[in-house]
Amino acid sequence: MDPVDARKFVDGWLAAWNAHDLDALLAHFADDVTFRSPVAAQLLGGDGVIRGKEALRAYWSEGLRRIPDLRFEVVGTYVGVDCLVVNYRNQKGGLVNEVLIFAGPLVVDGYGTYLGDDENPAGATR
Repeated sequence: MDPVDARKFVDGWLAAWNAHDLDALLAHFADDVTFRSPVAAQLLGGDGVIRGKEALRAYWSEGLRRIPDLRFEVVGTYVGVDCLVVNYRNQKGGLVNEVLIFAGPLVVDGYGTYLGDDENPAGATR
């Protein structure tokens, strides 16, 4: 991944999240994507592993329902060979890293990681 492609991806990713536009966001993900997040476990139960684009849509739809003020501000972007780390601050002020693995232009594997020991790092309501 080169810095220009990374910047385009992050700009689109950020705009889609802040607009709560799941269709635009999910356009960057493969149909068979796997995504892991402790927030997924918090919101949906289970082990926090989401398998497939439609399951990812369901997870993020529930997240947006329970976090209506969700908003991100990118702090930094780290570019790897076939991966990208987006370091951002969420609406709570919490620092988050999203680690995204690519196959071509699409994300095939992702990890949401959170700084600290906050039991509700995304600020979800019940």
